[in-house]
Amino acid sequence: MLVKITAPPPSHPTVRYHIVHRTTYTYESPVTVGHYMARLEPRHMPFQECPWHEVTIRPSPMQRAERADSFGNTCVYFEIEGSHQKLEVIARSLVEVARSEPISPAATPAWETVRDACRADRATPASMAGELVFASQLIPVGSVFADYARPSFPANRPILEAVCDLNRRINEDFIFDPAATDVATPVEQVLKKRRGVCQDFAQVMIACLRSLGLPVRYVSGYLETLPPPGQVKLVGADASHAWVSVYCGEAVGWMDADPTNNVLPSDRHITVAWGRDFSDVSPLRGVTIGAGEQRLEVAVDVMPQSE
Repeated sequence: MLVKITAPPPSHPTVRYHIVHRTTYTYESPVTVGHYMARLEPRHMPFQECPWHEVTIRPSPMQRAERADSFGNTCVYFEIEGSHQKLEVIARSLVEVARSEPISPAATPAWETVRDACRADRATPASMAGELVFASQLIPVGSVFADYARPSFPANRPILEAVCDLNRRINEDFIFDPAATDVATPVEQVLKKRRGVCQDFAQVMIACLRSLGLPVRYVSGYLETLPPPGQVKLVGADASHAWVSVYCGEAVGWMDADPTNNVLPSDRHITVAWGRDFSDVSPLRGVTIGAGEQRLEVAVDVMPQSE
């Protein structure tokens, strides 16, 4: 078990969450060796702190090591040797999230200004953000995505205002349908079908914005869900969630947007990792010798804590 304790969070009014993320792989035949990489620790940011985090792995790994990847996400590598037919990884975190300061979308710079600044041939915050303009392993760029985005981006429109409009349109145009896609469904097909899950909506939005020359990150984390009125919140009802973060210029910085829910995330979204696409932030992935068919079960609880 790995336990991490960090400095206290900032003094902003916060919401405190206890998060349990349990991943279980059951293998058809015994696995003799497994090498895995986990990204399960919530990030430390100006409006989010993770004062306590632990990861329990069963069976116990022979080796484990921790590092930060190129995006600053905490990665835990572990190796399991010896015959086993089940792997269980349980991440527990205490996270404190502050409500972000409201920003007027109309007060942000024109989207073309941000796009052009990201093309600078000298090192600036904008040109560094510009590294996330290009196509990635899972997210292409192209005219089909730019054409879908363009009605939200008329000339000189403030960038956050345009992003909010695109966020709304995806939310209205696409149907949430877990049976429509899987992790391998191409983004072009999602755009054509207009249905999928949060990962699909996020990657469509990223493809649209990058196709206009704007830098965007894929964000993975958790969303605290509320039960229907009069009903008790169900344990295990929460899940991993995905949204996007758009660079809006030096004065504003990165702004998150959640097209699945048509909101700008605040204190109900908990950020774990970000990267170019889902392949950079997968909570748990690995390579095994043996296994055959395998069954994956994931359960997430996001539980608000009283003061």
